[in-house]
Amino acid sequence: MSTEAPAPPPHALLRPGIAIPFLIVALIWGSTWFVILGQNTAAPVGWSVTWRFVIATPAMFAVALAMRRSLRLGAAGQRLAFFVGLTQFCGNYNFVYRAEEYLTSGIVAVMIGLLLVPNTLFARVLLGQVITRRFAIGSAIAIAGLSLLLLHEARMAPLGGHVPLGVFLALMAMLCASISNVMQANETGQGLPAVSLLAWAMLYGTGCNAALAWVLSGPPVIPADGAYWAGTAYLAIAGSVVTFPMYYTLIRQLGAGRASYNGVVVIVIAMLISTVFEGYRWSLLAAIGAALAMAGLVVALRARRPVA
Repeated sequence: MSTEAPAPPPHALLRPGIAIPFLIVALIWGSTWFVILGQNTAAPVGWSVTWRFVIATPAMFAVALAMRRSLRLGAAGQRLAFFVGLTQFCGNYNFVYRAEEYLTSGIVAVMIGLLLVPNTLFARVLLGQVITRRFAIGSAIAIAGLSLLLLHEARMAPLGGHVPLGVFLALMAMLCASISNVMQANETGQGLPAVSLLAWAMLYGTGCNAALAWVLSGPPVIPADGAYWAGTAYLAIAGSVVTFPMYYTLIRQLGAGRASYNGVVVIVIAMLISTVFEGYRWSLLAAIGAALAMAGLVVALRARRPVA
């Protein structure tokens, strides 16, 4: 009879069921920052966000039906879906698109990457998830790296006089996303299929987006530019329908804090894409910042999963 101790299971990020969707989400969302740049000129922000989810919503319902997931959420589930739609698919995206009118996309991306801070705090307060020492150390390292990236972006792209407004909009986008991320993982959300919750949430979010766009920008604006619609379709299908079910599942598997580290990888991927297509120039400050952010990712994700 063997006396050898069983090999310890691999930590979360090495499990294919987590590593593969984690990387897919990061790769797709890392590319969306480049695509969003072309969305703010052809139509008002509110209508660009609306058209994105007009395309994404029926596609998400189709995914739920193809996966044979029940679309019946019950009263509590519908309330949660409306809350997610209002915060994630309306508030978050409207604030992000508008923040890019006053800040460079790089700075907005780095600020959204700090999502790990409110995600962790809200998960602690609202879901009772414990913050481990290793996770706290990893987060501190990652935040230091993101701070250096933010400083680099500010130096490379001098900003105009509306910086405080842009920072406020980016922070509001981050808070909307964080509250939505955490609340969909509550007891009600855990009992619902992610794709079904997302389908209804996108439907409610589309209605909120259209109402907000009409109030702020007037009647619908439908651009004739084919490139605009190609970008919108990519953001809707790849950037929303493909990624959100994976990301919300990651939140339920890893906890809201560790799942939000996906945003750290997104920033590095966005910078690499910008290097290839936009001539982004790396500095020593940016390289150190990216290295620290990734080191923090490794340390934090090796922490045990937070429990409620």
